[in-house]
Amino acid sequence: MNFRVARHTDNLETIIKFYRDLLGLEVIGEFTNHNKYDGVFIGKEGLNWHLEFTSSEESPKHQTDKDNLLVFYLDSEEEYILLKQKFNDNGFSSVQSKNPYWNNNGSMYIDPDGFRIVITMMKKIRP
Repeated sequence: MNFRVARHTDNLETIIKFYRDLLGLEVIGEFTNHNKYDGVFIGKEGLNWHLEFTSSEESPKHQTDKDNLLVFYLDSEEEYILLKQKFNDNGFSSVQSKNPYWNNNGSMYIDPDGFRIVITMMKKIRP
């Protein structure tokens, strides 16, 4: 099974910079003026998932909340520490999670559309 999370945005270029340049994902495809939509696919080559962000003349009507999360599991503590520093160096401070689990097991950031992401390490996964 493959998996795609799709979201409309008014901040396509800023979203690309956030997920590609800060988080370290790759642009694996993009399109322009496809039925009046522009968009980008962001993920990692060879994986069975990706994020799609689209923009059009119509603005999104997002309704985010503090429990809407994308969680990214990193492979090592070194990668986790370096990524936290990269966010900090680019003006993104971590925020407190509503769910205390993520305050103890990761770091939460808010993307340019106001959605929350968590970065955490694979070794700390607990049900």
